[in-house]
Amino acid sequence: MTYQTITTQSLEGVLTITLNRPEAFNALNTLLLSEVADVLDQADQDESIRVAVITGGPKVFAAGADIKEMAALDAVGVMNDARPKHWRRIYQFSKPLIGAVNGYALGGGCELVMHCDIVIAGDNALFGQPEINLGIIPGAGGTQRLIRTVGKPLAMKMVLSGEMIDAKTALQANLIAEVVIPEKTIERAHQLAKTIAKKPPIAVRLAKEALLKAFETDLESGLNIERKSFTLLAATEDRQEGIAAFMEKRKPEFKGR
Repeated sequence: MTYQTITTQSLEGVLTITLNRPEAFNALNTLLLSEVADVLDQADQDESIRVAVITGGPKVFAAGADIKEMAALDAVGVMNDARPKHWRRIYQFSKPLIGAVNGYALGGGCELVMHCDIVIAGDNALFGQPEINLGIIPGAGGTQRLIRTVGKPLAMKMVLSGEMIDAKTALQANLIAEVVIPEKTIERAHQLAKTIAKKPPIAVRLAKEALLKAFETDLESGLNIERKSFTLLAATEDRQEGIAAFMEKRKPEFKGR
């Protein structure tokens, strides 16, 4: 399909989504969010896609929401905004989503980072929630996900002051997984995506689901979810293949069954 605000490419089980509004520093307008959500919905149903990578390209990830679009909405318009539904669809993507971030990841861009499961960032990346400077607050999970990720002190500082943090600080705060030179950001994200794409897809999905539940449940409930998933995997062909390959000292060939 042809999209207006993104480009896509699929190769070796990895779907790459590139935000493509360079004239607006990849500002996340409604159309862009809708197209990202649509692509991920389709990828969720496509067995050939096992991992998705989302990037803004070599210079900027996403510098925030589309301010012009936001300014046109009154309270009723904000209440009826379609954007929360698109954000929810992005969050509900059941396969691994890897972010490759160079340059600015601000406002909605930082919130998109927190919708990713793993984030690789160039050492030129900057993260922030500057909404306070516009008389508003983050509206796509920036207060809730940020504080659960980086902790109260840093989340309070970022949201209340609007100050940005660099990639090194983001790594130390567990907002991202790795820092590389900017020229290697997308390459490293693809390398990691290809590694995960070779793993048993059912196990990968259930592992992601169990890990995310740790943010939403108490320990006992989370352990119950983990055990049920562990038990369910005992019925898969991939488990049999994984054990057989280990015993036979060969590489496994996982089929997603």
